[in-house]
Amino acid sequence: MKKIINGVDTVVTDALRGMAAAHPSLRVDLDSRVVYRADAPRRGKVGLVSGGGSGHEPLHSGFVGYGMLDAACPGEVFTSPVPDQMIEASKGTDGGAGVLHIVKNYTGDVLNFEMAAELCADEGVEVASVLVDDDVAVRDSLYTAGRRGTGATLFVEKIAGAAAEAGAPLAEVARIAKEVNERSRSFGIALAPCTVPAAGKPTFELGESEIELGIGIHGEPGRTRAVHREARELVGLAMDAIDEDLPLSGDTLVLVNGMGGTPLMELYIAFAEVSAYLAGKGATAVRSLVGDYVTSLEMQGLSITVCRVDDELVRLWDAPVETPGLRWGR
Repeated sequence: MKKIINGVDTVVTDALRGMAAAHPSLRVDLDSRVVYRADAPRRGKVGLVSGGGSGHEPLHSGFVGYGMLDAACPGEVFTSPVPDQMIEASKGTDGGAGVLHIVKNYTGDVLNFEMAAELCADEGVEVASVLVDDDVAVRDSLYTAGRRGTGATLFVEKIAGAAAEAGAPLAEVARIAKEVNERSRSFGIALAPCTVPAAGKPTFELGESEIELGIGIHGEPGRTRAVHREARELVGLAMDAIDEDLPLSGDTLVLVNGMGGTPLMELYIAFAEVSAYLAGKGATAVRSLVGDYVTSLEMQGLSITVCRVDDELVRLWDAPVETPGLRWGR
């Protein structure tokens, strides 16, 4: 294992120290392991809190800031944060208008956020929750019951974040977040695995010509193993799975996401094929992102997320945002 780390036991803390040094717009509580926007809490504004295992950067900590999250709770690599982190984050972002928890559908995340929400209510903090479960590859996995939460998490955090920034009440921010999730679908493909520092070896093995179709962001298995093929066919497999579950038409928001070890050139090749596929369905990518946003350490591969949008969602997507991982309009 070759990684730029000081030691396997300090990976997350060392990364958080670096994030704090690099981004003065953030306030990083190393003791509680919570990343806040520097001006949190904002009086009268709904607070947005999310979190999950580390190793998916910039998700979630890299999306803390104006127009997105008010706080993020990073767990150990590929491990859920604990309720104490979520409680601290919720209390630290409650400006009197309540807090929305954005939760990826992984068992540990779900259980811990549920416990945190109950304890927050006992302390007088109003909490609503939205579950992100956009992955169409598998119904159940090693980490969850039901669909996994993957790339749509970014869409939910950005669009709900814009609504909260504009002063929408908690019920409305939660409604918008749920609508974004319901309109979104994702599918991932792995060409090579990643190595969790504490494990010191790849999370799975692939033959020289093998790929994994429907991979999760923790390296968990997908639908099937297959022989590697050209980009057009790979994208077609992913888009067929998405279209089968949510027929594609009209205006869409598209994320072609690198898993951490895929060259940007290859992601653009994939996006060209996504765009052509959408055109064949009478759909158009009116907004798009191409790059590493929801990663799996250094895994080589990609995921594709498509959200069917209307004018309101496009307006909220276009609203200004300023975070380490996403920035425009300010």
